[in-house]
Amino acid sequence: MSYANIVVQNENRITTITVNRPEKLNALNQATIAELGQAIKACQSDAETAVVILTGAGEKAFVAGADISAFSSLSAEQGSALSQQGHTVFNMFENSAKPVIAAINGFALGGGCELAMACHIRVASETAKFGQPEVKLGLIPGYGGTQRLVHLVGKPKAIELLITADNLNATDALQWGLVNHVVPAAELMNKCKEIAEKIKQQAPLAVSASIACANAANTLGGFDMEIAQFGKCFATSDMKEGVDAFMNKRKATFKGE
Repeated sequence: MSYANIVVQNENRITTITVNRPEKLNALNQATIAELGQAIKACQSDAETAVVILTGAGEKAFVAGADISAFSSLSAEQGSALSQQGHTVFNMFENSAKPVIAAINGFALGGGCELAMACHIRVASETAKFGQPEVKLGLIPGYGGTQRLVHLVGKPKAIELLITADNLNATDALQWGLVNHVVPAAELMNKCKEIAEKIKQQAPLAVSASIACANAANTLGGFDMEIAQFGKCFATSDMKEGVDAFMNKRKATFKGE
């Protein structure tokens, strides 16, 4: 199957999905999210796929966020629909019966951080940066970030990151449990393939069952709340101000309305 925004390759039963929008720092638009959903769905029934590696094209970004330019015209209902689409696809990664390893080769911000967190194992290059800067736009993470971040780094640190928009470098991300490994950029894909080779030696059904049981530790009520709150943000003046300020490279002035 051919795609416009991603590249899918298979070698030795390891399928690599690459978000291929380097000129946009691999930012996620609706078309890219849809293609990611198609690709991870196809992997589930592909006998030649034992493990999936997800990465971004180029040297600067894994996925630098969502495509903000499309946000300013969305209503609350359209915002909720956008969030629902992201949740549906990112849940497909989290619930994939085939393990998914994120090879984080640069910026993983906003939707990119959320996508990385939806993967089962995260390997970061030393140059990787992580963050959920949505509050700068008058928004919150809309693709599961408010929930997965709490599960991974704990509630106090998650809230700090969510409401300050601070970034974590790769070393700090490792310390807080956001990633499993940090390696030099030149060794990133080799490390991911090394992990994938170990997984390939295990019983596939047991691997899938392990993922399903680990995922069962999560609760789903918070995800539904996130979808609703994400949509409500689109009805605020602050969100429109935040997006306009971002697009015009100026500092936003928020009024809490």
